[in-house]
Amino acid sequence: MIRRYDGSKTLFYLDPPYWGGESDYGKGLFERSALQAMGEQLAEIRGKFILSINDRPEIRELFAGF
Repeated sequence: MIRRYDGSKTLFYLDPPYWGGESDYGKGLFERSALQAMGEQLAEIRGKFILSINDRPEIRELFAGF
């Protein structure tokens, strides 16, 4: 679905649950593995993005390419 709206002038805003708060929105709704998948998808977009997330070594490692 992202590709449908992706372009050089597109700005994506992502606000996933913070690391350690994955169950804040309901148990099983968001897994940490989704953060890795998100990073993989972001590596392929043509637009830009803003990611709102807590600053932790694990997050820095997952998104090191950005």
